[in-house]
Amino acid sequence: MTSVFVLAGAAGASAETLESALARAYGNNPDINAQRASVRATDETVPQAKSGYRPQINGTADVGRTYTEFDSGTPRTVFGGGTTTSRLTPRGFGVQIDQSLFDGYRTTNRVRAAESSVLGSRETLNTTEQSVLLDGATAYMDVLRDTAILDLQRNNVEVIDEQLRQTRDRFNVGEVTRTDVAQAEARLAAARSEASLAEATLRNSIAVYRQVIGVDPAQLAPGRPLDKLTPRTVDAALKVGLNEHPAIKARQHAVDVAELQVKIEQGALAPQLGVSGSVNQRYDRNQEGDNALSASVVAQLTVPIYEGGQVYAATRQAKETAGQRRLEADSVRDQVRAAIQSSWGRLEAARAQIQAAQAQIDAAETALNGVREEARVGQRTTLDVLNAQQELLNARVNLITAQRDRVVASYSLVNAMGRLNSRALGLKVNHYSPKIHYDQVKDLWIGLSTPDGR
Repeated sequence: MTSVFVLAGAAGASAETLESALARAYGNNPDINAQRASVRATDETVPQAKSGYRPQINGTADVGRTYTEFDSGTPRTVFGGGTTTSRLTPRGFGVQIDQSLFDGYRTTNRVRAAESSVLGSRETLNTTEQSVLLDGATAYMDVLRDTAILDLQRNNVEVIDEQLRQTRDRFNVGEVTRTDVAQAEARLAAARSEASLAEATLRNSIAVYRQVIGVDPAQLAPGRPLDKLTPRTVDAALKVGLNEHPAIKARQHAVDVAELQVKIEQGALAPQLGVSGSVNQRYDRNQEGDNALSASVVAQLTVPIYEGGQVYAATRQAKETAGQRRLEADSVRDQVRAAIQSSWGRLEAARAQIQAAQAQIDAAETALNGVREEARVGQRTTLDVLNAQQELLNARVNLITAQRDRVVASYSLVNAMGRLNSRALGLKVNHYSPKIHYDQVKDLWIGLSTPDGR
């Protein structure tokens, strides 16, 4: 029985496996790497927010040139009077330090919002990783499917070509009519067309594989479904997905950020307390050669009374945005639920299609053998043989497609549950940890270089 094209079979020692292909995508796919860079950029919002706790220090320096001519209005004598001139170069430098002591908890809430944004960006990275791995598995199985279908179509061309040769021989001895020859010729032309179409489809799948995985496919080992990660019931899958899916978690963090933004806006209505200190050194302030050193410390309390309504409008706007984020979180939950149920249905359908296709192949093979024997004794026409061959070909294509669909549906289900990641798949890769970069930058006070030296 011919029942296996994709999911089983011997593979060479150097064949690319589905797991190794996904490992390539995990390390090299530009979409994943771009999202990792986005997470690192989001990490920097935390030290930006923490800057509100820290002093602001500014240095100043100035230099100028002045010329003054003064006429006293009296004759010049030894005691004074007449016209005097002054040429000074006033200059100086100083340092000012401003430290916020209380800002209505705006800095505290900004830090919390930045930390929630970081957590949300990590969940978005997990979602991107899942999408890329699913795309990689789909591209891998598409290449396997289209390669097998192309082989079948090419073999079909050879079979029909041989059938045409035999039909012509029988026509030459008067056993069949010209109609039989024409039918075989027409079927051969159609088979060649299908083979060309299958080749074009395979080329497209190879291009997608190259885009997702990063290299052209060579010898691919059989792919297998993710039965080890697939729950026994759809209810179990729904429970996992609604609790663990990173897209839902990302939206929940977005809700937290929006609610904290409301507090940040409201904080502008609270009193603001700060202290400023300055030290200044001046030269040639009043006369040539003089100098003066001054220092001051000032505490300032600012109580907002009315600012035109801008803060009130911004607060109301933030509340509406928070409501929007909650609705978006509900929408994502519904999307996850629908995706799980859809993937579960496709997986069950693919399993049933495999069994049906295998039974179809057995029946089609038996029918073809019988039709060929009957055609030899003149009880069947050439068209009957060609139709039987086509039915067998269609059955084999159906099996290949169903096997591919089963593997892809299993990956889609695990993706919909939120568990399609490098660790769950056991990929042999250096697992990326966004926490490493976060720990490197979260408390930095100074520095222009990124942790990797750029």
